[in-house]
Amino acid sequence: MINIKKEQLDFLNWEFGVFFHFGIRTFNEGHKDWDMDHMELSTFNPTELDCDEWIKTIKDAGAKYAVLICKHHDGFANWPSAYTDYSVKNTPWKDGKGDVVREFVDACHKYDMKVGLYYSPAQFGSVNMNGKEYDDYFINQIRELLTNYGEISYLWFDGCGSENHNYDTERIVAAIRECQPNILLFNMWDPDTRWIGNEAGVAHSPNKSVVSALDFSINDDKKRALEESLFLPGECDCRMRLENWFYSDFDAHTVKSLDELMGLYYYSVGRGANLLINIGPDRRGKLPAEDKEAIIKFGQRIREDFSNFIDSKITNEDNKLILEQDLQLVNHVILEEEISTDEIENFEIFAYPYPYGAPISVFRGTTIGHKAICFFPAINTTKLEIVFDRTKKVKAAAKFIKMY
Repeated sequence: MINIKKEQLDFLNWEFGVFFHFGIRTFNEGHKDWDMDHMELSTFNPTELDCDEWIKTIKDAGAKYAVLICKHHDGFANWPSAYTDYSVKNTPWKDGKGDVVREFVDACHKYDMKVGLYYSPAQFGSVNMNGKEYDDYFINQIRELLTNYGEISYLWFDGCGSENHNYDTERIVAAIRECQPNILLFNMWDPDTRWIGNEAGVAHSPNKSVVSALDFSINDDKKRALEESLFLPGECDCRMRLENWFYSDFDAHTVKSLDELMGLYYYSVGRGANLLINIGPDRRGKLPAEDKEAIIKFGQRIREDFSNFIDSKITNEDNKLILEQDLQLVNHVILEEEISTDEIENFEIFAYPYPYGAPISVFRGTTIGHKAICFFPAINTTKLEIVFDRTKKVKAAAKFIKMY
């Protein structure tokens, strides 16, 4: 039997989170992943670091979780790690007394935001360390992150750079689970959630939660087979700006429009996955104005568009769900499936536009999972029927069209 953890169901209820790429690379314009260029510790000095602003902003936008880069591929530690000199403790910022991870986690706890920490398993120079030395270093740093900052809900491992490296995964996972028994692991080794397979913020349709293989890295287009099929909710990560994960002075004009952000919401949350949008805080340590405005407007739009539901009479008939109401102009149906490993795979929505005659098909869908947002051209109707490929408990709500 395939196991489903309570924490995985909680994860799906988070729906929308924000990634924060921030570190020494923020202060080194033009640096690219794996270019091996050294970045001087003297460059890191976010004199106005304000994690409180970051988290309050995304809380106001409706996000439920946040993920901070703790160590990227360059190896720079955003906390005063005892296991490397390449960290905040040897920078000018706060005379080496600062701790970005501490300020981030404290802000998350203050605003009741689920805490996610990103850690790149691979880094520059790791090929020169033997397996045990590097695994010890890895575990020691993870222990620091998972024992010194209170409750951590999510640990985000990036597969990039680890395609051909062998880790003592059993020992690493045991250490993680010992430190934080209820933590969720992203995509690697003992995963609880999975990468959707792209960095565009979009899920495929169908998007099944039970999978037998995982996408591993942007550098590896082959899926990696699991020993057994697992229930793994999907997460769609993407950049707020066109190309850069970390802050740049030159790409503010590429911040995604509200229309594009809403499209990503439909293609991720609307297909039963989570959406994780990245913002790169600037060199002050604050959110860039353009990104901040975009995420706030995005949250406002979600609230406006998905808060005006019709009070419908809902009837379940075997593999059919019937919604009846007074004559209304509608253009959405939102479906939620009772989460299990027996997933709906196909469904069709019919509307009755006349008081007589057969209904017309307005939408065909595949999987439902946590949520399926079904959008179709507006139609006046008193009755909608949703027909599924099997008998299953499904919840639904029809939505008014919002006229502009």
